[in-house]
Amino acid sequence: MTLRPLGPDDLDLLVALDAATNPHPWSAKLWADALVRDHGIGAIDDDGVLAGFAISSRVLDEAELQLIAVSPAKQRQGLGRLLLKALLAELRQTGTTQLFLEVRAGNTAAQALYAGCGGEVSGRRKGYYPAPNGREDALLYTFTLNGAAQ
Repeated sequence: MTLRPLGPDDLDLLVALDAATNPHPWSAKLWADALVRDHGIGAIDDDGVLAGFAISSRVLDEAELQLIAVSPAKQRQGLGRLLLKALLAELRQTGTTQLFLEVRAGNTAAQALYAGCGGEVSGRRKGYYPAPNGREDALLYTFTLNGAAQ
């Protein structure tokens, strides 16, 4: 597995992987804009296939995790942790002091990933996500990036 920055040439791969992993995938236009504006890391498997990605936006010394996803065939193999740790390391190197994200309250696998990488629950947004039977809360996570290795 190789980690590398994502760029405009990765647009079709990102759109396809997002559609395979996200119940509300981004449009190609949103992805194209993000690849110019934001920072993304891709995990490329030995066959040259995009197996996962993490993308964040940054303003001054703060960042927000926009999306992190792993191909269904590659899930539960530590790839999400690898991507998140690489993103956190890169953000530290750029002087970012905090990373924020929100996650569905029912997504316990993602919550375990975030907690295991040093994230702490910092709030809740009631009814933030659409859900089959109404709305689902979002938990807010904060990572403090003070330069210490985690």
